[in-house]
Amino acid sequence: MNYLKLDVAEWAEENFSSCDLGDARRTKRAVKVARQMAEHPDGSSTAQTEDWSDLKAMHRLFGEEDVTFRAMATPHWQKTRSLAQGTVLLIGDTTETDFGIHRRSVQGLGPTGDGYGRGFFLHNSLMVNAHSGEIMGLAGQELFYRKPAPKQENSYRVTQRSRESEVWGRLIDAIGSPASAVRYVHVFDRGADNLDVFRHCRQNGCDWVIRAARLHRNVESVESEDGSLRPLGEVLDRQPVRGTYELTVRAAQKRPARTATMEVRFTQVTPHRPEKRATQYLRSIGFESLTQWVVEVREVDPPAGVAPLRWVLWTSLPVTDFDAAWQVIEYYERRWLIEEFHKAIKTGCRLEARLYRDAKALEAVAGVVSVLAVRLVQLKTVATAQPELPAVRLVPGIWLTALREMRRGKKILTVRDFFRHLAGLGGFLMRKGDGEPGWMTLWKGLEKLTSFIRGYLAGMKKCG
Repeated sequence: MNYLKLDVAEWAEENFSSCDLGDARRTKRAVKVARQMAEHPDGSSTAQTEDWSDLKAMHRLFGEEDVTFRAMATPHWQKTRSLAQGTVLLIGDTTETDFGIHRRSVQGLGPTGDGYGRGFFLHNSLMVNAHSGEIMGLAGQELFYRKPAPKQENSYRVTQRSRESEVWGRLIDAIGSPASAVRYVHVFDRGADNLDVFRHCRQNGCDWVIRAARLHRNVESVESEDGSLRPLGEVLDRQPVRGTYELTVRAAQKRPARTATMEVRFTQVTPHRPEKRATQYLRSIGFESLTQWVVEVREVDPPAGVAPLRWVLWTSLPVTDFDAAWQVIEYYERRWLIEEFHKAIKTGCRLEARLYRDAKALEAVAGVVSVLAVRLVQLKTVATAQPELPAVRLVPGIWLTALREMRRGKKILTVRDFFRHLAGLGGFLMRKGDGEPGWMTLWKGLEKLTSFIRGYLAGMKKCG
């Protein structure tokens, strides 16, 4: 299934024409603004509109009281959830925006980073086809501001007040339960390793794959005959190796690339039930034991001076053999897509470079930019998921004609051909050892192609 609309006008209409902005004229303007932003994602508002009247209209739109982050993004969230079939991954994480210490005059922004930055936080849930790895869209988001923790607060009082980590559960609840014949699998990093998140998933009939943050947490193992509790890390150390695989590790600072041998272990455990320090949420719903599986991936014989790689994953999915464990590992390895999405928001769409006088307008801009960032990252996943699909089934005819002209008559038959030549416009050299292009070179090429098409269509109108 094709989740990406390449034509920017069709994409803008599909994602923003049903926005409830209090006036049909505002909705019509929102569609036009989204199209202008999609044609030049990293441009300033001035570069995107190219016209003084359009620039004023864009600023007026984002300044309207009814034009909010939620109002701009909700139709996209609803459309994305309606696409779900079979098993889908809901990859969640938070990113912070920082509009700079010199933007303190912007009304309404909150502290970020070490407290000196100014911005807000975006908690996002990216829906991904579990089979193909294609990005389907955003299933939901929450924009929030950081509140400073009370001074001299002990660990008990932390559990008695509202905490920033509750955003994980709120968004799980907002997305809700899957439709019949659909399975939601929430995929989270270590920030979501708490019992509240497990319970929110269970309450909504969802599964989960969550990286463990605290290996010292006491659990009851299925092998325990007397019900005794042991640290999770100790329980895993006692498990036999169920299989191995090789992982290519990229080079990093002061660390060369290598091929790591990874051992896989798994078992079933029940996390220890909190007593005195249960959160307000757990007390309100009544805590129940949550027996679940845990999968460990551990590197053996790492190079001297290099810390071994290790992931421990909580999951509600049954893991009774190596194939099932491998499925859980593959689901978690899709998590990099949310990092690419956050990069697209900040680098591809340059959200933090937007110049508005109040936080409310920046929030509304973030609603459009979030949907646009999905489009940018989708370029990569569509290119890799359906490489041999005939290009004519995905790409508008005028796009193929224009790209062939710009690439001096080169043959463009498949989706892979199209995206490689599109990336060629953005600087991709297409040498044998270059691999496949990333989304940044793809969208740079897309900007050139859409500009070429605009000029071609304008010339046709003038001549006609």
